[in-house]
Amino acid sequence: MKHRLIDQVMNRDVVKTLPEVPFKQVASLLARHAISGMPVVDRDDKVLGVVSETDLMFHQAAQDDSVPRPWYAPRRLRKSTRAARTKAGGRTAGSLMTSPAVTIGPRQTVTEAARTMAAHHVERLPVIDEEGRLMGIVTRSDLLSVFRRPDEDIRDEIIEDVFVRTLWLAPHTIEVTVHDGVVTLTGKLQRRSEVPIAVRLASRVDGVVSVTDHLGYQEDDSHLRPTEQALHGITEEWLRKI
Repeated sequence: MKHRLIDQVMNRDVVKTLPEVPFKQVASLLARHAISGMPVVDRDDKVLGVVSETDLMFHQAAQDDSVPRPWYAPRRLRKSTRAARTKAGGRTAGSLMTSPAVTIGPRQTVTEAARTMAAHHVERLPVIDEEGRLMGIVTRSDLLSVFRRPDEDIRDEIIEDVFVRTLWLAPHTIEVTVHDGVVTLTGKLQRRSEVPIAVRLASRVDGVVSVTDHLGYQEDDSHLRPTEQALHGITEEWLRKI
């Protein structure tokens, strides 16, 4: 299924800063625009890193030396501690920022963006062009916007993309109802092997919360080998792709 692309959900009006901007101005920018982080760019608008409230907090936390530090720690913690101490002494956006920035391209999907955010534990991704220049920014809230799609739009996409274009069925062969993002599929497909395919494809449409399967079938082809199923229009390679 075709997921929404980043350039369809990203914010193009980006609050950004230069690496030489002082600490206090960075804090003021974040507060004024009610954001928790922003890209740091050079004079050519190429992304150098991201500075966040967390980065600023390292400086604040370092002001209290009353808490004794352990003389040893796991390597991972020692590494993060060294990074924190470096940022604690930072006076500009460039010395406070996390670099390199985790970024994404405008033609990647919201699914890819969600996976990237989860893997790197970040809340925002600068969107860059092929030369690394800033085009926009996408946040967790932007990605979740797909779940605000109207139920009717979700229903139309499932009918058109799943059943008509992919499974080559007439539009009204399967009854599709959507309520609060929950999809219910009712009716009969030609072959049993098509049922899980239809359910899986419907679940991958942007905005779908879950799929309730009330599908039946006219022909039980579960006993056929993959090569025989391919003769009926279902190939093992195609199944893996979905």
